[in-house]
Amino acid sequence: MFQLPFPVRDANAASGGRDLGDLPEWNLDDLYTGEDAPELKRDLDWLETACTSFAADYENKLADLDAPAVLDCVLRNEKINNVAGRIMSYAGLRYYQQTTDADRAKFMSDVQEKITNYTTPLVFFTLELNRLEDDHLNTLLGQNADLARYKPIFDRIRAMKPHQLSDEMEKFLHDLGVVGDAWERLFDETIAGLTFVVNGEERNIEGTLNLLTEQDRATREAASHEVAAVLGDNIKTFARVHNTQAKEKEIMDRWRGMPSPQAGRHLSNHVEPEVVEALRNAVVAAYPKLSHRYYELKRKWLGLDVMQVWDRNAPLPMEDTRIVDWAQAEKTVMDAYNAFDPRMGEIAAPFFTKGWIDAAVKPGKAPGAFAHPTVTNVHPYVMLNYLGKPRDVMTLAHELGHGVHQVLAAGQGEMLSSTPLTLAETASVFGEMLTFRGMLDAAETPETRKVLLAGKVEDMINTVVRQIAFYDFECKLHDARKAGELTPEDIGALWMSVQGESLGPAFEFMDGYENFWAYIPHFVHSPFYVYAYAFGDGLVNALYSVYAEGADGFEDKYFDMLRAGGSKHHKELLEPFGLDASDPAFWDKGLSMISGFIDELEAMEG
Repeated sequence: MFQLPFPVRDANAASGGRDLGDLPEWNLDDLYTGEDAPELKRDLDWLETACTSFAADYENKLADLDAPAVLDCVLRNEKINNVAGRIMSYAGLRYYQQTTDADRAKFMSDVQEKITNYTTPLVFFTLELNRLEDDHLNTLLGQNADLARYKPIFDRIRAMKPHQLSDEMEKFLHDLGVVGDAWERLFDETIAGLTFVVNGEERNIEGTLNLLTEQDRATREAASHEVAAVLGDNIKTFARVHNTQAKEKEIMDRWRGMPSPQAGRHLSNHVEPEVVEALRNAVVAAYPKLSHRYYELKRKWLGLDVMQVWDRNAPLPMEDTRIVDWAQAEKTVMDAYNAFDPRMGEIAAPFFTKGWIDAAVKPGKAPGAFAHPTVTNVHPYVMLNYLGKPRDVMTLAHELGHGVHQVLAAGQGEMLSSTPLTLAETASVFGEMLTFRGMLDAAETPETRKVLLAGKVEDMINTVVRQIAFYDFECKLHDARKAGELTPEDIGALWMSVQGESLGPAFEFMDGYENFWAYIPHFVHSPFYVYAYAFGDGLVNALYSVYAEGADGFEDKYFDMLRAGGSKHHKELLEPFGLDASDPAFWDKGLSMISGFIDELEAMEG
């Protein structure tokens, strides 16, 4: 199945304002100039023929091919992936610009069905590849250096070998994928179509969640209650989506003999379960010295006896409430990128000038933000919902980091450029850190420094603590679903069980907060995705420590790491920096940076 891009930032971290300047919009012409573009019809026709001829030439023959013939087979498969990916990228990006537009939704659905049908004959490729004996495949790789370049992909495919079903079953599941996608679309369209009325003004989900970062506490409270009410009115639909998706996953995992609901994600991320478990345990153990300690500080700053959920992302009382217009946001991020290395600035510059960013909040537009790599012979596109506060600048730095990574990795080609989620967050979080450090160095007063530090700590808590809490929620949800249908109240109880633990004793939780799981897209689009944020943040904190210590040749090593795309395991990528994510102490090193920022904030109180 060819997957669509999806919003990847915690929507609770959204923020906003007005008078933002000239916000850029996508120009998708580099993919196709329209639904009726002759190039689009040409590519669809080519794809149908190419898939049929690929199956005719190679099905039931893979074991008999010599090394050059296997290489030709791989290259033809890669070209098919490229063309199909280009078509789906165009359809998906147009759809996310306006998910409530029936014509765009129909076009995307029709195209996806065609591509699913065309590519069904290709299912044999990975199945037959997995049936090759290890010795035979290693001999082929040893005979041809160009073929050997694809070994990381073969390793990743063959990791699924124990979970492979019969050819007929795999084709059936491939065809059935469009049904699961329909549930994802139901979620997207329901979320995008919700309306919220706060202080007499109607908003979408993005604009309403933005109010949770407003200075005025009454506005934040009103927005929280409105979110709770509207989600509550639609909670049966969201519960149905989650129940269906979780049940579908349970059936798939059972048939494939997956040892846990998370196992498939770990395999696709090319990360060992024990590494993820070490990360999860390190973060949960650190809750008291991270989130609990920080929110107790914030409670005092806000002058409250107890924090409510609408205070979590509140600005500090001394915080400057001015709006950051688009030109200033661009300058801030580009200055930080160029200060690290002018090569990074050169790669980032076209995003702002060539229609590679869609920044404005618009009716029907998907919430959140993402960077979609499209295909290796085009370029990435970045989606934002830019509303003008410092956190939006950080989101721009984050997504632009993804974009830079995707541009650099494109040289690996279609199959090797794709980076596991755990490593995909490296450049994005590093881009945020560069931007933050640039803003911190430019701080002119202790109060400005305090506000910046507090904002960064909150972002890191959202990225590490909150995402691991999300991961625990998903683990509990999928385990509970095995015993039967979950009511909205059941799901809400699981949600609340992780909220108090992760946020700490400074908080009280209003009625209705038990429904806030419903708007988070990761749970539907990509189960267990969320730990990748914590993985990426911890990895980058350790990486940045090496950079800050002035390690020789760091910039060149960093660009080499990004260029590698998905061609290397995390152990191999981190080795040049003297880091090892399989060492439990590695995660403590990353978490200690957050703790150090909180130490500095506490010292300011003294």
